[in-house]
Amino acid sequence: MPDSRRGQIRRVLVTVLGYNLFVLGIKLAVGLGTGSLAVLADALHSLTDSLSNVLGLVVNAWAKPEPDRQHPYGHQKFEAIGALAIAALLGITCFEVLRQAGERLLGDTPPPEIGGLELALLVVVLAVNLLVGWYEQHQGTLLDSPILQADAADTLSDGWINLAVLVGLLGVMAGWTWLDAGLAIPVGLLVLHSGWRILTTNLPWLVDEMAIAPEAIAQVVGQVAGVVECHQITSRGVVGRQVFIELHLVVAPPDLVTAHNLSDQVEALLQQHYGPAGITIHVEPTGYEIQDICHQPVPVDTLESNRGNDHA
Repeated sequence: MPDSRRGQIRRVLVTVLGYNLFVLGIKLAVGLGTGSLAVLADALHSLTDSLSNVLGLVVNAWAKPEPDRQHPYGHQKFEAIGALAIAALLGITCFEVLRQAGERLLGDTPPPEIGGLELALLVVVLAVNLLVGWYEQHQGTLLDSPILQADAADTLSDGWINLAVLVGLLGVMAGWTWLDAGLAIPVGLLVLHSGWRILTTNLPWLVDEMAIAPEAIAQVVGQVAGVVECHQITSRGVVGRQVFIELHLVVAPPDLVTAHNLSDQVEALLQQHYGPAGITIHVEPTGYEIQDICHQPVPVDTLESNRGNDHA
């Protein structure tokens, strides 16, 4: 990613983060001031937006990660660890909101005290969310940034939550005192879903789950003329952020220079499809074909047969 484009994306993310913190502050003030659990749950959802912006800034800063001596595979897993910590924080906090909502519905806790000022502030929050979402979506399209486009979609979806909370507070003012705690439950569950999504997105990275189907990699590699087949294909990481691909490549040319050039072509094609990627290719001559493309121990009799073909 060119530095100028990375700088533009970073400025958008910083701008959006500032507005999200502004919205978060208003929701916290209204929620704590009125005792509204629905508003506090909505504030928790805004907290996830702010933390997503922070993670987006981290991703942007490491869009071209440079490994060092202590971290030869880069630093991306630090981001995944931070994301899991955020998911844990969301889970604990949301559980407390849901617990209080249940107690309020089942007990005699006084309803929140809602006034015109609080409603006006929440209308401002709704307007800011819609404007920020439109701005981020527009910039994401201009800069062709998946990070901005995904975050904009999430910000725009928040408008429906803000609207539901506003309707709930109007219901409380009309005498439906249970509506505030009732709305806090679905909003809280939505926040839990956000935490679960963070967990399921980042956990595969930490446990080195397969990132790309071996069959898909083999199909891409097979497009290069001179490649016979590939096997023992492994991959890990997250496509679009950073992946690592390893494979054994069987080539037709007998000389090392031509085989090396084929390997470079394969690497360039894989980078085009799945980059940024760290790619390791073990080149083998014709006669080392193996039917199973997935990584597994090579049978001894296959090795002996291949060695025999190589010496023939």
